[in-house]
Amino acid sequence: MTTYIILALCIIIILSYIFDITSKYSKIPGVILLIALGIGIQLLGEYTQIKIPNLKPVLPVIGTIGLILIIMEASLDLKLQKRKKVLIVKSVSSAFILFATFTAAFTYVLVHFFGYSVRDSMLNGIPLGIISSSVAIPSAIFLNCDQKEFVVYESSFSDIFGIIIFDFILIVQGSLFLGIVNFVLNTLITLLIAVATTSILAILLHKIKYHVNYVIIMTSVIMVYMVAQLLYLPALLLIITFGIVLSNNQLLENTFIRRFVDFAKFRNDLNSFRKMLTEFTFIARSFFFIIFGYYTQIKGLFSLKNLLTGLVITASLFLLRLIFIKVILRMKVMPLLLFIPRGLITILLFLSIPLASRIPLIGEEVITLVILMTVFILMLGNIIHKKEPIHIEETVYDANYLVSEETLRLRDLEARRLKDQEEEKLKELETSDRMRK
Repeated sequence: MTTYIILALCIIIILSYIFDITSKYSKIPGVILLIALGIGIQLLGEYTQIKIPNLKPVLPVIGTIGLILIIMEASLDLKLQKRKKVLIVKSVSSAFILFATFTAAFTYVLVHFFGYSVRDSMLNGIPLGIISSSVAIPSAIFLNCDQKEFVVYESSFSDIFGIIIFDFILIVQGSLFLGIVNFVLNTLITLLIAVATTSILAILLHKIKYHVNYVIIMTSVIMVYMVAQLLYLPALLLIITFGIVLSNNQLLENTFIRRFVDFAKFRNDLNSFRKMLTEFTFIARSFFFIIFGYYTQIKGLFSLKNLLTGLVITASLFLLRLIFIKVILRMKVMPLLLFIPRGLITILLFLSIPLASRIPLIGEEVITLVILMTVFILMLGNIIHKKEPIHIEETVYDANYLVSEETLRLRDLEARRLKDQEEEKLKELETSDRMRK
């Protein structure tokens, strides 16, 4: 039996790898194929009467670990640069305003037309308002540079805003004012812990010479996250701070920290850490969607009520995005309009809703349909959309900008090094003069 289980796990990982590779050519997001594989395993098990152990309790565990790894991976891609200021402002505002608008409209409909409480309506609406970075970012490889960066920032911050607000609504039970005050205090405490934790883990990443170090760092991050969850702190800020600080380490290069850190070696260590993180994220994401597909109620997907509910939700998401991009941001609508897939975080937050707060109208089948519809539309958009040619003038300008910026940085470092050498020589001369006297 053990042999068959190991063989099945190996086949599943290989198939997931094939799905991931072929998605770059077929433009079919791997999420659809993974959920389909899970449904296929379900049908195969029913046909062959093979008993598969109950894996449903494992789903939130894999999802939580996958969430931590995905947010960490996304935050490591967030570069804080002056030339990206406008792009960052637009993408962050898009992530927050679209999320807040959809959640508010969704809550209003459920409260005023169906009679549910505001808290329960918000808890059920927030998961549907979050763009899944685990689906959007890999699918953005067909876009030009600016569009891809917009998708990376928007989807990453959508995850961040959505999870933080969801945790806030979930924790707050009494007065909203006291809840906000406690949340702000907890956020400040979390930021202090995040700075201390990031410093310690960054030192470990840089200084540990033992052959096993990246796994220990990842384990430590997950452990700190879970401890923060137990203390009802906004634990996601720990992960975000850790990723952003490491990703933007060049901002610390001209400070006193450079005396203690070899930044060239640190960046090599960071690149190795990022590669291992990507592989762990791939495994967690693959098993999560396969298990979710396995436990999907197939009959519920073809229910007319569920189909209409999923269609209305999906249509409202695209309508809000169309208005915002065209009227507020005044950007080119296509193909950014299509990049609002729902995915792992949508499922994970939905599973985190207490049973007493779940709304029957929004069941697992509706969540699955919204995910499949948004991802399917994204897939069609990628197939139809042709990547725009890169303008040589703009490319040369960006290259010159980066080269000149790097040249100035290197010159500054060289000037500082020469200055330090001169100071050391002066100290040596002073010391020798004192010895002679």
